[in-house]
Amino acid sequence: MSGARVQAQGWGWRHAGRRRWAVAGLDLDLAPGERVLLLGASGSGKSTLLRGLAGVLGDAEDGEQAGSLLIDGTPPAGARGRSGLVLQDPDAQVILARVGDDIAFAGENLGIAREEIWRRVDAAIDAVGLPFGRDHSTAKLSGGQQQRLALAGVLAMQPGLLLLDEPTANLDPEGAVSVRDAVLRATASTGATLVVVEHRVSLWADHVDRVIVLGSEGLLAEGSPDAVFRDHGAALTAAGVWVPGASTGFSPAARGGQGSVLLEARDLAVGRKPFGEKTARVAASGISFDVTGARALAITGANGTGKSTLAMTAAGLLAPVEGSLAATEALRAGLGAEPLAWRSRDLLTRVGTVFQAPEHQLLTTRVRDELEVGPKALRLSDAERVVRVDELLERLRLTHLAAVNPFTLSGGEKRRLTVAATLATRPRVIVLDEPTYGQDARTWRELAGLIDEVRAAGTAVAFVSHDRALVDALADDELVLGGVA
Repeated sequence: MSGARVQAQGWGWRHAGRRRWAVAGLDLDLAPGERVLLLGASGSGKSTLLRGLAGVLGDAEDGEQAGSLLIDGTPPAGARGRSGLVLQDPDAQVILARVGDDIAFAGENLGIAREEIWRRVDAAIDAVGLPFGRDHSTAKLSGGQQQRLALAGVLAMQPGLLLLDEPTANLDPEGAVSVRDAVLRATASTGATLVVVEHRVSLWADHVDRVIVLGSEGLLAEGSPDAVFRDHGAALTAAGVWVPGASTGFSPAARGGQGSVLLEARDLAVGRKPFGEKTARVAASGISFDVTGARALAITGANGTGKSTLAMTAAGLLAPVEGSLAATEALRAGLGAEPLAWRSRDLLTRVGTVFQAPEHQLLTTRVRDELEVGPKALRLSDAERVVRVDELLERLRLTHLAAVNPFTLSGGEKRRLTVAATLATRPRVIVLDEPTYGQDARTWRELAGLIDEVRAAGTAVAFVSHDRALVDALADDELVLGGVA
């Protein structure tokens, strides 16, 4: 199958109820088979453009469109089999119970012959490095494995236009390279046009033909990778774009000593109960660590090693399979030792959690309301709620989105919102799963600074991350599943 031609003329999209255009005045012409790295600050419209090209932005009730956007001369809604999209949240693309069926789903809808579908399914499983076969349950996948599954489903379609939104965000470094290479092999063999949004810029910069940078008024820069980063490096850095070789610009606060131990894990085994099963399946075992005030513990390791399951257990949301997880008196303050037994209101000021998938903890229809959920549960005064919420909105660049539905935010904006919502109750311990996922360079610094600030003030921090820069900047201790670094 040949690559698709992409053309935009004065194209823009504004979500219903928004004052600002997500994308405005975009002029674009991509040749068939071209490989493009699409960059821009968080909220600059990168995901909106990909959804527009995939024909899934919706109708007039969902938003307002300006100008034209065409794939091979046809509006995207009329060419949906021509493009394949991997969403920023891979969990949202898991449809069926078995891996093979999920990958085959798109091909079945496109009317591809049965024998050809299953040939493509097996090839896609191998290409993305999923370590199991067709019959494996999709409910047992880690976040990184879900990401590989979503990519496999799109590769099996063999689309003329491959659209990838942060395809390596939840992957360990080795997995990110293998997935990138699988994408490059697929585009080389099919001739597909590639548009990839990625904050790991250096991972793709040497493998694309063109870099396109979105700004608030359309294109901020475009050209070959060398030309864009050479001629526009300073402007891109100022706008929040990750530039290869540039410093993060972040300096952590001086370490202020060690507070009290608040959580103790000893010979811990963690796991989850698959749907329909009575016993939990162990994801990681033999784990011992302390979570201590004024210190940050980084939980690292390859995909599928149980990092997110461990984080949920440490946060009091999953029961240990074996061993013990106990809160010390300094944290429990008269409650029982097991956080799992605490009421949700008791957890609010003791242990706050940021999930890997932001959508899993959004509860309201306005950003401001989302930040008020915890303070209201604590029965804070109206004046105190306003002070806390306004401070967090300003700190994390969400003030202009205060009245917006959280589910319409970009991935990076959702992440900042869930971090802010967790901090709004000022818990003694915060547990974060991939806190810098989807962040541009500027918001990365702001999030890292906020986490560092609460740690320096005495809060205990535990965070799961594949972001080595974040681990190096913030971690006082590192727990590598399978061993301690």
